[in-house]
Amino acid sequence: MNDGLALGQKEAFAEVEKLLQPFRKGDASIALDTDITRDLNIDSLAVMDMIMELEDKFDISIPLNVVAETKTVRELVDAVSRLRMGA
Repeated sequence: MNDGLALGQKEAFAEVEKLLQPFRKGDASIALDTDITRDLNIDSLAVMDMIMELEDKFDISIPLNVVAETKTVRELVDAVSRLRMGA
């Protein structure tokens, strides 16, 4: 579910959702309000692997302070979108 997202955010959400699928618990869906560490079975190493994949996919560099401040899927999608736009 990616309601209320701009086109670039929808693409970022689709990629984030795809990368997070292996970490879903049961039939839980991945939504914008999903807490990446609390709601998913994901550790810091897996988060860093996912960040590197996002950086490669979108040709961006996500600063470590942004990674540390990012808790939800929406925050990650917003960060990726901002970096893609050069903001």
